[in-house]
Amino acid sequence: MNKHYSLQTKTLLTTLCALLLFTFGSKAQTTVDDPHYGIIPAPASITTGQGTFVFSQLTQIKADNVKDRNVLFLKDFLLNNRHFNNKLSKYNPKIKSSKGTTLIITSKGAATLPKEGYKLTITPRRITLVGKDAGLFYGIQSLMQLFPVETSGTEKLPCITIEDSPRFGYRGMMLDVSRHFFTVPQVKKVIELMAAYKLNNFHWHLVDGQGWRIEIKKYPKLTQVGGYRMQTMYGTNRDWPDSLSYGGYYTQDEIRDVVKFAAARYINVVPEIEMPAHSEAALRAYPELKCELPADSKVPAREVNNIYCPTPETFTFLENVLTEVMELFPSKYIHIGGDEANKEPWKASVFCQNLIKEKGLKDEHELQSYFIQTIEKFLNSKGRSIIGWDEILEGGLAPNATVMSWTGEEGGIAAARQKHNVIMTPQTTGNYFDHYQSGSPQEPVSFGRYAALDETYNYDPVSKELTPEEQKYVIGTQGNLWTEYVPTVAKLQYQIMPRLFALSEVAWSKPENKDYTNFSEVRLAKHFARLENLHYNYRVPTALTVIDTMVFGSKFTFAPKSVVPGAKIYITYNGRDPLDTDWEYSSPVTIIVPPNEKREFKTRVITPTGRRSIATRILMVNKGLMPSTDYSANKVGLTCKLIKSKFTTPDQLDYAAIAVKDSVVADKLSAEALKKDNPNFGMVFNGYISIPADGAYNFSQASYTDTEVQIDGEKITEAEPALPLAKGFHKIKVKYIYNVPAPIPGQYRIRQTPLRVFISAPGAVGKKEIDPATLFN
Repeated sequence: MNKHYSLQTKTLLTTLCALLLFTFGSKAQTTVDDPHYGIIPAPASITTGQGTFVFSQLTQIKADNVKDRNVLFLKDFLLNNRHFNNKLSKYNPKIKSSKGTTLIITSKGAATLPKEGYKLTITPRRITLVGKDAGLFYGIQSLMQLFPVETSGTEKLPCITIEDSPRFGYRGMMLDVSRHFFTVPQVKKVIELMAAYKLNNFHWHLVDGQGWRIEIKKYPKLTQVGGYRMQTMYGTNRDWPDSLSYGGYYTQDEIRDVVKFAAARYINVVPEIEMPAHSEAALRAYPELKCELPADSKVPAREVNNIYCPTPETFTFLENVLTEVMELFPSKYIHIGGDEANKEPWKASVFCQNLIKEKGLKDEHELQSYFIQTIEKFLNSKGRSIIGWDEILEGGLAPNATVMSWTGEEGGIAAARQKHNVIMTPQTTGNYFDHYQSGSPQEPVSFGRYAALDETYNYDPVSKELTPEEQKYVIGTQGNLWTEYVPTVAKLQYQIMPRLFALSEVAWSKPENKDYTNFSEVRLAKHFARLENLHYNYRVPTALTVIDTMVFGSKFTFAPKSVVPGAKIYITYNGRDPLDTDWEYSSPVTIIVPPNEKREFKTRVITPTGRRSIATRILMVNKGLMPSTDYSANKVGLTCKLIKSKFTTPDQLDYAAIAVKDSVVADKLSAEALKKDNPNFGMVFNGYISIPADGAYNFSQASYTDTEVQIDGEKITEAEPALPLAKGFHKIKVKYIYNVPAPIPGQYRIRQTPLRVFISAPGAVGKKEIDPATLFN
């Protein structure tokens, strides 16, 4: 995300840039300035009282049932985390409390609370926590968050009353263990984090093309063969040596252990067994389950090996597998995938074509629906329900299916309108935690989209396109971590933290109680301090809100700050990324930029445990406005040349376009209509863009690899994306190349980058595509 600043005059840019961010003490204590008292997710209601409660070794704990698992969970926290071995006794409301301080845990009054709700009241001498089952557990989590990060002989807690319950019943997190395998202790750490932030469904992606991770006793080769693979490359990411086998799986006893561990924290484990596609691992083990194609078939083997053939033998196999799965998972929901099914093998299969005719189906899409409905009937007969990715809408939705909308919101909206339950988890709204957390090249390799923390936080799963009645079918939301680019636990934790904090607030808190500024600049401090103490890895927030930006003027003052308690900020002025051997920031920095020159200011945060943020860069330019061009024809649209050939960089179009004499007028910057009939081509657009007012304008494109933009002959780059432009017309040139991407085994979620060019006006928040009405030739 880039940010620019307005021009104050036509000839000299004198913007004073003051980037004032986070200020925290080293102990990250909760203060009265925080309306949520550091609690994540934000509670439904908090009322502030007078005074404080002093918790100590002498505080008595009284509970309806001293052996209740929630009571014992809190007792364990106090003993092992706070070093308090408090006296625990049965609560009798008829007996007057003794002198001193008391913590009362009771279900009396819980019947009037919403589902999963609790009430926590803290007065100077008494803490009363009312709740039952999951609600009581969540009340304990909020109470635990009120304790300071550091331990001491006594702990001061604010006198407040919290009445709280969740917005959604389904609050999920998905972990893919097929692409990279994680051990039981590593999985349990994810579940612990989920429980601490009131998430209640762990979607365990156990099966995919790259590895079968669950022991099925009736079919031992699923793990013996399907659980292992040779080295694999995803894009340009290779993370283990060549010629070595990679894999692993969970025994059924290990599965039971994880399910029990999660249930103790009120987390339901939803297993995913992929079908009909993403099935290479199973088909490596049992190749007889794939389609038998004619000898002259041209369908690539990789496609044949990816999808089950819907034969009676396949359904028997899957029913046997699911029978063992259901014995291990008490979950109402069984996730059956259903996404990204390449149906070319079905088109070429004589059996499938005969089956389509026999069942009176229209096409392969309806054959997929038949496949899904067959599995659903079996699971329904066992008292279970299916969840599927939104592609299960193709060919008609199974009668009782819940749709998990991932490609965007459209599938979820369509399912809700058909009165099906929906879990919103779009890859376009910050819910995919395998995506990059910023556009900086310093980020570790990830999937090629962005999901910044504020995007995750600001997502509302309930679409405004739905009527109030249809909105009731949105039962929750989920974050997903696909692990193509996540080979280690350190990377896993980096990818989900702090986005899991944001997800929890989206899933639990009512929209009116959310506040991103308070969340990111106040409450996160305490939770980062906890992660530091627990030695968890996480993405350290940068010292400036923008990572790489360009500003115009002659004098700038910066005051970078860190949200992480005890962190230090290091700075440089010479273009190098800061190290801990560089200057440590201590007070606001003022920089003078001579006319027609540039200066760089870089920062990096280093936490007390040595974790580092990526470096931020501010390029300061003292440059006058670029004059407008004398143009008055006002013919809407850009001239466009199409070159039908294969190019590797947009620069190659400069020479190729010279030989092309014919051009047309394009009414907008787009290439989508040409992609159907042209597998490889380049386009060159020329014309003028109308700039409405003097100012610094920020330009960007969907891809800097496929697209090049020039304004008045100056190339727009990621490093220097802004230009100071005078009001009026300026020359614009856009070059775009398109090549049909070669398929990469094991990689599915790649989409060819479209031609999109964005502009940000001075003072505007965010970016918008260039308005076609502002383009002329």
